[in-house]
Amino acid sequence: MGKVKVENIRVYGHHGCLKEETAIGSEYRVDVSIEADLSKPSLSDRLSETVDYVHIHRIVVEEMKVPSKLLEHVSMRILKRTLKELQMVQEVTVSVSKINPPIGGDVEMVTVVLTEKRRS
Repeated sequence: MGKVKVENIRVYGHHGCLKEETAIGSEYRVDVSIEADLSKPSLSDRLSETVDYVHIHRIVVEEMKVPSKLLEHVSMRILKRTLKELQMVQEVTVSVSKINPPIGGDVEMVTVVLTEKRRS
């Protein structure tokens, strides 16, 4: 097994429970880490035999465009879609961070992290 990480994907989204959050939007950071058997591509040097991180990035960007009240919801959509579309992925961890959340204090970000393994 090996890991592929796509880190610090910066996107603008309209997620949150407050009316202002969905109207104005804010900045988000998304990190995706996948586990897969990378032994074959590490020997063959063929793109077709490994995890396409361009595909991962596309999933994140597309799912972040769909407004959600909770970061948990958008995280799960990214996670489920990654497992569905990238068959060689055995486990995926998705972290979605809201930059400068409106919580009445000086907080850099709030992050939700979800992990799921492929079921046999």
